[in-house]
Formats: sequence, C-alpha cells, structure tokens
Amino acid sequence: MSRPVFVGAREYFPSVKKVEFEGLESDNPLAFKVYDPSRMVAERSMEEWLRFAVCYWHTFTGVGSDPFGGATREFPWDKGADAKSNALQRLDAAFEFFSKLGVPFFCFHDRDLAPEQKTLTQTEAVLHELVAQTKQRMAETRVKLLWGTANLFSHPRYMNGAATNPDFTVVAHAGAQVKAALDATVELDGVNYVFWGGREGYTALLNTNTKLERENLGRFLTAARDYGRSIGFEGTFLIEPKPQEPMKHQYDFDAQTVIGFLREYGLDSDFKLNIEANHATLAGHSFAHELQICVDAGLLGSIDANRGDPQCGWDTDQFPLDMHDCVEAMLIVMSNGGIAPGGLNFDAKLRRESVDMEDLFLAHIGAVDAFARALLVADRILSDGRLKQNKADRYASFDSGPGKQFADGELGLADLQAFAVVNPHPEHRSGKQESLENLMNQMMFMEDKE
Repeated sequence: MSRPVFVGAREYFPSVKKVEFEGLESDNPLAFKVYDPSRMVAERSMEEWLRFAVCYWHTFTGVGSDPFGGATREFPWDKGADAKSNALQRLDAAFEFFSKLGVPFFCFHDRDLAPEQKTLTQTEAVLHELVAQTKQRMAETRVKLLWGTANLFSHPRYMNGAATNPDFTVVAHAGAQVKAALDATVELDGVNYVFWGGREGYTALLNTNTKLERENLGRFLTAARDYGRSIGFEGTFLIEPKPQEPMKHQYDFDAQTVIGFLREYGLDSDFKLNIEANHATLAGHSFAHELQICVDAGLLGSIDANRGDPQCGWDTDQFPLDMHDCVEAMLIVMSNGGIAPGGLNFDAKLRRESVDMEDLFLAHIGAVDAFARALLVADRILSDGRLKQNKADRYASFDSGPGKQFADGELGLADLQAFAVVNPHPEHRSGKQESLENLMNQMMFMEDKE
C-alpha cells in the first residue's frame, strides 16, 4: 500500500526521497533490492508477513554514546529552545523518516515522545499534547502504532526497579506512568502494549525479598491489564524478556522464565512475549530458540529484530543482517501462520562511528531487505517439504503403537520398562543436521523468482 510522504515545517532528510523497490540489479543504496511490499509470498504480501516497524528511541534519540564516551551525533531536531520544542521537531523528523522509508508501523516509549517535566501533572499534560500531534501525523501518513510502552528504567527513581521496587512510592509512580502510556497507546490505536522490565530484578540477595518483589510484579501487571481493558484496549499485552543487563538477576530472564511467570499469575490469556534477538544471545540462547519456545506455548506476540556481537558481552543492538538468523526466524514465523498483530520492530541503533543522517536509512534498508530475503528463503524451504518431512520421520515412533500411547498419557513407568525389556537395542538414527544445514544454504543461494 502506497503511503504519502510527510514533510513538516522543515525537511530533515532532503537528500532522501521515497525509498522504492528497484530489484537486485539496482545499484542505488537508497532503494530496496528485495523488499517489494506488494509481492505475494504464500498467499500474503510481504508487507503482511513482515509488518515492519521503526523504533522511536534508538533511531531519533540514539546519539552514539556508549559506556565509555559521549555523543558522536548531533541531530538537527535537538537544537530547539527547550525539550518540548525538540520533541515536536523530533516528531516531524520521525514521520518524515517513516513515510520515506515506507514502513507500516512504529513503536515508542513515552519518554521518547514527550520529555519528563518537573511534576507528574505537567509531564502528563505534555505527553497528551504530543499524542495529539502524533495522531495528526499518523492520519496524514497512514503509519500505525505497533506498540507503546513506558520507560520505567532510565529515571534515577527506578534504580531499584519499578514494579519490583522496595519503595511503594516508586511503585506508585511506575503505575501512574503506565496508566498514561496505556492512555496514549489507546488514543493512537496501538495494537499491542509492551512491558520491558529493564530493572525488574535485583543485584544482591542479601537485601532483597524476591518473593514479595515477584508477587508485586504479578499484581502490577494484573492492575495494568485490568486498567487497559477498562479503557477499551483490545490488543495484546507483551513482555520482553531480557537477562542480566542492567540488573544482575532479572525476573524476566528468558522466554521460558516469562512463560512460567505468566502462567503462575494467571496472565497468559492476555499477555504474550515480545522476543528480541540480542536478548536471546545474552541469555545464552539463539534467536530461533526463543521464538520456538514462544510458539510452542502459543505465546509469540511480536519481535524486536536486531542482533548482538558475539565478541561483546552486552546489548549492542545492531541491525539484523545475519541471513541464517533471519531465515531461521522466518521459518518459525511462517510455520506459526505469521506474527500479526505483532510485527518486526527494528530495535537497533547505528554504530557510534556512523554519523551521517543518511546512515539511518541505509541501516534500515539493509535490515528490511535481509528479512524480505529471509521470507523468500523460508517459503522456499517450507514449500520444498524436506525439512518438515525429516522432522516428522525423526519423531515417527510417537505416531502409532506404544509411542503414541505414551504421547497420549496412557503409559506409566512400568509400561515403559516392559517395552524396554523386549526392545533392548534402540537403533542409532542420524539426526541429519549437516544435511539440513546444507539444504538451508542451498535454498539461500538459489536465485529468487517471482
């Protein structure tokens, strides 16, 4: 679907026109080589399968700072008279970017959109004003909100967590912030709402009541769910797992931990998971593993598409270009029937050394094309059928006879022992991992055809 390009009072990216699909033969760095939004793949358009979103925070507030140095980028929308005027300029820059890139969605934290003021009342008033401006630009560009969230980790008050903070006053401030962020998400017709518990954990067990903190987190999420439903939010609540960083012991360490938590507190009918590739890496898992665990539980909600650096032990949030990772992810998404109402959000930032405004487009274009290519390869692999058949053959012993009885819960340990006695030597059967990896590479190297 073609969307109009938005340009506010000032054009922030004058060297970039609307990014279009030009195909593999194009040498235009500001064009898509693979991503054609209207191209049909397995009876859906690429746009429908991929549901791309741009993150507001890294893209428009990421100035290149890291733990060892300050900003290396100076954005033109950060040169206003005060924080509020900067926020309004940033909003124009963001919608110019969204519309020129041609993505259907964006995501935001409340503090990306509107800066915190001296009082809670003033902060909420400025957020309300920026939401109204955002709604107007959304109407003009037809760009939608994939999800909203509250930044419950940057302010010093959250140094010991938000919902899990030992001070109830801080918990109350977190609740007020989530309430306002939910109001904003509903006003902007957001289809999801995310909780990233960046500091929901602890550093020292000696001064921590883990039982109370986990119970308070359950109560907090329940209250947020109840409030969201009361104001008409019909979308999905999402939790984004993240291990260790910044807290040493996070209560939302990985997908399996979060799934167990949701089931323990009876939240799994309203909440799903937003999986980030780099967080999977930090948890010692692969991106595909975390996605598959969610699919197995029926709780895959949305995806933050990025990658980490295997030589760095922190959340580097690089743009996703590893084709094996992308293809494995799309195999799972396609086998799941898609990701809607979630999407693929590029929670990624430019490298500290990338200081040109054009670099923002180049990074997103590369990531969009990587996942578009991965979609085509995944469809090719699934259509080929050998991967699926190999997996079915490997577990065929559970399709009939005693194996099926066990799968149906009809056999006990004594039954297993009796079967083992008359079947003393299980046959060694190859897992065919190398063959399947070769098949994946073969499919990746094949020429794309309409």
